[in-house]
Amino acid sequence: MKTLFVKMTPFDVYKTYLAMKNHFTKDKYDYHKYCGKTRASLQSFYRRKDRYWFEKMSRQKNDKEVVDFFVSNFVNSGESVWIGQMIQEGESAYTGWQKRVQSLSYLFREEVENMIVNTDLDSLFESKSGQHPRILKLHLQGHISIETLIILDRILAFKNNFDKKLNDPVWETVSKTMRKYDPFLNIDIFKFRKILKDCVL
Repeated sequence: MKTLFVKMTPFDVYKTYLAMKNHFTKDKYDYHKYCGKTRASLQSFYRRKDRYWFEKMSRQKNDKEVVDFFVSNFVNSGESVWIGQMIQEGESAYTGWQKRVQSLSYLFREEVENMIVNTDLDSLFESKSGQHPRILKLHLQGHISIETLIILDRILAFKNNFDKKLNDPVWETVSKTMRKYDPFLNIDIFKFRKILKDCVL
């Protein structure tokens, strides 16, 4: 059965933006738990000088594309992203995110194969005296995507252990992004578990 996507009003786009901002920046707000609801009002929307951008987006994207656009931008830029930056750079971040997600199996296999060259999988997760494990360093250096980290955590469940051992703002930021982004990644964990097994054996 084909999934039907609908066009959103400019106000709907604005509400989605606020919900996504709350989700990725506030610990206690969960986009899925609250079904994207916010306290946004039409009055506050019409007072915004940038509402034209929300109007433009409502004409160009359906409801799923709007959600994906905001997810990609908050994941790409973190909590510091603001609406002006999205207006200028958002499409680029969205396009890059689409490419990663659409080729996620290939990306995951390639990144796993590269990170286990001349080492074993277990050593990547070792943390001595609270120092960053190698897998985190590889992510910070841009060699491992946030998507691969999340998939590995779904398979190996390492994040909770890191949360206990690594008491520093760098890991806390990565951990929060993983936690907030994870529900938006729709993946077949059995397929990725097989890919990981094929890579390490």
